[in-house]
Amino acid sequence: MARTRANASTGRAARVVVGGVGFDPLTEDEVAERVEAELSAGRGGHIVTPNVDICQAVAGDAALRELVDGAEVVVADGMPLVWASRLLGTPVPERVTGADLIWSLSDRAARRGWPVYLLGGPPGVAAAAAAELAGRHPRLRVCGVDAPPYGFDATARGRQQARRKVVRARPRLVFVGLGFPRQDLLIGELRRELPGTWFVGCGAAIGFAAGTVSRAPRWMRGAGLEWLFRLACEPGRLARRYLVDDVPFALRLLLTSVATRMRRRSAP
Repeated sequence: MARTRANASTGRAARVVVGGVGFDPLTEDEVAERVEAELSAGRGGHIVTPNVDICQAVAGDAALRELVDGAEVVVADGMPLVWASRLLGTPVPERVTGADLIWSLSDRAARRGWPVYLLGGPPGVAAAAAAELAGRHPRLRVCGVDAPPYGFDATARGRQQARRKVVRARPRLVFVGLGFPRQDLLIGELRRELPGTWFVGCGAAIGFAAGTVSRAPRWMRGAGLEWLFRLACEPGRLARRYLVDDVPFALRLLLTSVATRMRRRSAP
């Protein structure tokens, strides 16, 4: 059933619940505006961009649901989620992805003088992404990059070393591309040390920005087919996730949304 989660304490629009996740009904530009306003007021925050895969994980794990619900901004990274919200009659305005926010927020950072930090990806990828972002936005100040070894966050020492580097750099905006929920758990720890900083859990966005990971053409993204493009690029890694888990979940979500809308229309 379509629901909204009230946000009376902030005076902002209530979240729209789709697939068990509450989404802020914001465009990409509105997300950037909110981050700018909050940073100007000295307040930090956390952006989560759930896709179908994340919604599926959240559906079976109360701790992950709490992790997502606790973020200041939650926006839909997935056309099935946008379509489902429309079918339910409580639409979110558009798909907002970490791969797009890394560019739009870097543009704001360049204009406002916010130092930016990139964390995640294989060796050299964050540095390459920083160079690409600075090439498009010459005034952008990247105050640090880090590509910790895989599994670093499995130990307290590994997490502490990564956090120490971020804290030392004193960024105002941090892109963390470790995949959900690893990136968001680390963000939770970093926020205690940098309460005035904004953090974006951005998944593969650092690789996209660096050009080391190919992104689907714009028409495929708008048609909800980016998953198919990524599957064709990395079938061995993504076949089970997309074909066994995500596609059936998305189809059930859309069918459930249609049924819910029909029940609501037929109710006296």
